[in-house]
Amino acid sequence: MANNSVDELSQREEKKYVFKDPTFDSTKTINGKKKLWRSLKQITAQERNLPWPDNSINYSCISAPPSFKPAKKYSDISGLIAKYKDPQTSLYYAGHEEFSTVRNLPSDIITGYLTLRGSYNPIG
Repeated sequence: MANNSVDELSQREEKKYVFKDPTFDSTKTINGKKKLWRSLKQITAQERNLPWPDNSINYSCISAPPSFKPAKKYSDISGLIAKYKDPQTSLYYAGHEEFSTVRNLPSDIITGYLTLRGSYNPIG
């Protein structure tokens, strides 16, 4: 039994993780003071107060140009990527099985699906 524990210890010592720095010491002291760790929130707050140029990119303000790719449309029934849109009900569907389901839905269910998607327009 003692031999097994020695084998386990030697295996742990042999296992070296690539992502860990063996020279890293988390208990460093600078001028006799313990190094304090800052949270991400503290770091971003400090970066926000620095004098950045107007055109610089930082993590507290993400502004991206609009995408040239069209937005993906998903089926209102199954959630799969929808290739088709029913002109009568304006619901998206993925295949012919869903098309027959969409056409057989009552109007209040169709209104509910459109409201969930955020595209219900009672006027038009």
